Amino acid sequence: MVGNQTDEGFFWLLGLSNDLQLQVLLFVLFLLIYLLTVVANVMIVMAVKSNPKLQNPMYFFLSHLSFLDVCYSSVTLPKMLETTIAKEKTISVSGCFAQAFFILFSATIEGFILSSMAYDRYCAICKPLHYMNIMNIAFSWKLVATSWTIGFLNALANTLPLLRLEFCGANIIKHFSCELPSILSLSCSDTFMNKMLFFMAGGTVGVVTVFLIVVSYIHIISTILRITSTKGRQKAFSTCSSHLSVVTLFYGTSYFRYLRPSSASSVVWDEILSIQYSILIPLLNPIIYSLPNKEMKASFKKILKW
Repeated sequence: MVGNQTDEGFFWLLGLSNDLQLQVLLFVLFLLIYLLTVVANVMIVMAVKSNPKLQNPMYFFLSHLSFLDVCYSSVTLPKMLETTIAKEKTISVSGCFAQAFFILFSATIEGFILSSMAYDRYCAICKPLHYMNIMNIAFSWKLVATSWTIGFLNALANTLPLLRLEFCGANIIKHFSCELPSILSLSCSDTFMNKMLFFMAGGTVGVVTVFLIVVSYIHIISTILRITSTKGRQKAFSTCSSHLSVVTLFYGTSYFRYLRPSSASSVVWDEILSIQYSILIPLLNPIIYSLPNKEMKASFKKILKW
């Protein structure tokens, strides 16, 4: 029986289903997704590190994005797999807070890495003669370090205030993971400041990263339209299409999850959208980036032969 588990230091995670047969099917499905995600993203990191032709800023950011996607999926999927088949679908309060921290941490970094990749494409297409001078290795590392620093500060600022909250009642999280809004909805303390901080910090991160991406692509598109050669125009656009697809998937689902009105909220939709941006996107990213890329596919073949 589900009781007041915070007295014992636990929350209950409802997961995706209570049907035993469906739980087994979901366990196998998400285990396969997790294994494919790890293998695909690790292969991208290995391909970038081992191929001299891929030693440029675009692939540098891609390798960091792939490493981040492994971390991102590892935050939720292992615990999700455990609670899918476990009889007692519990998570400790400290474990729940830690999971919320790393979800925010990973999501914030991903947003800034995607904006760095947009700026990289802007420099490559709009300022090709100065590209290597602008996007040198030192500057690329600074962009990555800044992304991780902001991600850490944003996650810390949102999770530390959780320690002062009190939880009462059944404390059932109607989800498969400990996302911050789900935790706040369980507290019997005043969570107004927590919610304001979450939306202000998340809104600032979202606005800044989206603004950088949009401004970069306005300049990119205007430059592409001025290219007289059809072949040159197609080549320039092909270098951006993969990144645009990833940006649309990531921001489309995460923004719809958190910014839609509470009246339009539902447990099913929250779970579907969370699966999309925290589980499926880390798997889709390496597929989107590698399938149209001949050099990446050639590197994969070498790794597989080895």
